[in-house]
Amino acid sequence: MNNIWTKKQYCVIGIDPGITGAIATVNQDKLIITLADLPTYTATKSKKQLNAAELTNMMKSTNIEAKVYIEKVGAMPKQGVVSMFNFGKTCGIIEGVCAALQMPYEYVTPQKWKKAAGLIGQDKDYSRTIAIQQYPEVASRLKRKKDIGRADALHIAMYGYERIRNGNLISSNRSQ
Repeated sequence: MNNIWTKKQYCVIGIDPGITGAIATVNQDKLIITLADLPTYTATKSKKQLNAAELTNMMKSTNIEAKVYIEKVGAMPKQGVVSMFNFGKTCGIIEGVCAALQMPYEYVTPQKWKKAAGLIGQDKDYSRTIAIQQYPEVASRLKRKKDIGRADALHIAMYGYERIRNGNLISSNRSQ
């Protein structure tokens, strides 16, 4: 299989799914193009939902080929049925956007990307601290505690970048 880095332009997208999730895009030169919260809208009084149209616009705005890495997460203790349904719906929307844009995607477990980022055994906020240290050019977008999703999305994108750089491009959609 050809290494995608031989192509003129390519990027890797990392997604921390969920309503409070985020998206990060890194180009073939390891420059951070996008680092933002996933777009949402208020569906009912206080219930937010992922804005599929805006996510589509964000992802296609790169105007270049992309590979998407999505964090593979499952049910957590004491999480309600409705909450899990909504989370699954959000993941389904992300998959649908990838399919519509013909962007291959791969699910990656938190254990894999966290190990690559040196985050195993650390508290949740350590992800943000490390991202600020490693990528000071985006520190202003990671300054709030609630920006942990952005830091995670960035680490997921960098995990994908390294996999591709090392020749581990998987063109089919699958879990890792």
